[in-house]
Amino acid sequence: MSLSDCKNGSNTPIFHNHLHSLHIAENYAKRPVRTFLDFRDTNVAKNLDIKHVPMLFFKNLQRISKIKVVSFLLGLTLTFFIMASYVLMWDKKGPLFTPSPYQLRPAAIPTSTTATRASSKKTPINVKVLVKLIKQEYTPRKVPDEKDVIATDSQLFSVIPRHFLPGIKSPCWYEEFSSKPGNDLYRRNLFTLRSKSFKTVCDRLRANFHQHLYHKDGKDFRLRCLPYFYIIGQPKCGTTDLFHRMLLHPEVKFNIMKEPHWWTRKRFGYIRFKDGFQESFPVEDYLDLFDLAAHNIQEGITGNSSGHHRALQLITGEASASTMWDNQAWSYLHADKEETEPPFLAQDFIHAVQPDAKIIIMLRDPVERLYSDYLYFKTANKSAEDFHQKVIESVQLFQSCVSEWSLRSCTYNTSLFNDMPVRLNLGMYIAFLLDWLSVFSKEQILVLRLEDYAANLKETIQKVFDFLSVGPLSQQVEATLTKQPMSNTRREEDRSLGPMLPATRNILRKFHQPFNRKLASLLDNKAFLWNNS
Repeated sequence: MSLSDCKNGSNTPIFHNHLHSLHIAENYAKRPVRTFLDFRDTNVAKNLDIKHVPMLFFKNLQRISKIKVVSFLLGLTLTFFIMASYVLMWDKKGPLFTPSPYQLRPAAIPTSTTATRASSKKTPINVKVLVKLIKQEYTPRKVPDEKDVIATDSQLFSVIPRHFLPGIKSPCWYEEFSSKPGNDLYRRNLFTLRSKSFKTVCDRLRANFHQHLYHKDGKDFRLRCLPYFYIIGQPKCGTTDLFHRMLLHPEVKFNIMKEPHWWTRKRFGYIRFKDGFQESFPVEDYLDLFDLAAHNIQEGITGNSSGHHRALQLITGEASASTMWDNQAWSYLHADKEETEPPFLAQDFIHAVQPDAKIIIMLRDPVERLYSDYLYFKTANKSAEDFHQKVIESVQLFQSCVSEWSLRSCTYNTSLFNDMPVRLNLGMYIAFLLDWLSVFSKEQILVLRLEDYAANLKETIQKVFDFLSVGPLSQQVEATLTKQPMSNTRREEDRSLGPMLPATRNILRKFHQPFNRKLASLLDNKAFLWNNS
């Protein structure tokens, strides 16, 4: 549903009753397994009668000589007076045992996964405390001034103008072109080195590139365009399938390359963060991705095609499932900074260059999303039991963080993200959505559910086209679009592993419930509770 249809609603997520110990499925439970919901003290002897403990203590005390008792009491008294003096002499500028959280340094989450997991197992999760922390109020994000955003990347804002051409639906402008005939414009584009599909498109564009130049006052100009819309997330929520179906609409002209990840990674020089810094992809390389649309729009401007009026209504777009949530580059580039969360987010830059952009978000039951994410990205030794243990470790690590820091800090914390064995925070949709709403209006954001998309493809994708204000489809195109098989489905070997364990599902359901309730309240749609999943 579009956020323009939202209205304010109360949000009071509650956990009912005390949570009981969970056990893994029968084939896994032949040996006792403690989940993080089992709070029994394993250090207490099973047959110990607690009421006899005081008597045992006093019987042993009688065996101690009076001299030793007197010495012990004198030492205890002396220790008390020393501590009392220490407290009285303490600087009274602040409380002794309750320092202000604003005076603390950034969370020191261990960078060693082994160390982190070892420490997390020593601290069982208190689910009631965790839920209380998750239910905390979402403090509105402090949006940076636009001038500060621009100052962080002068090159980006020197290439993209502040205003776009009138009469064209997509955000386009003319850029003076001075390259000599015969020069290979796309030879050095870094995207062509990593995408065969884009390289093929570049071969086509190169052949008649000069025919699409605009000539004025003895100078040549090329049409440059930014995306009219962005499909921003989330991973394993159907964005790939949506992307390919949208390409079938005659008014939607964007490159066939999905996942450029430019706003979140490549413009900073990262392709995969684990591989370290690679090479920064310049903004010019990113703009090349939309040259196919620019050429079609230019034909409409010059009137060289029979449908030139419709060409002016062509829209561009891109789809990267990292755009909604991934802001890790900041921590890699500014490791010396003390901020516990990134001061600038991807949406700050997108809004600064293109404040009228349309944003499309596809979401899925976060419990199922996480299991699908695990199966897709883990390459070996996958099992429902392994997933269960990784979920427990991730929830433990997250609680350790939110017990000291704000929910947003833990949501964006790169060290925590790297140490969690599964990407638990990607399902905290409300935290990311609220931050996108800090710069874009409700009318600019369309939020969909994968479950609705799969159950009623025709109706759901029509919502997308209505949101983008594109014309109706012909019956032939509509038939092709709806009959096209689903893309990027679960692999056969992963389907053979079966569903997650009931115990795992219960853990994740309880964990995500507070986030889902806030999301459903914001969107005024109970379907986002995912109660029937």
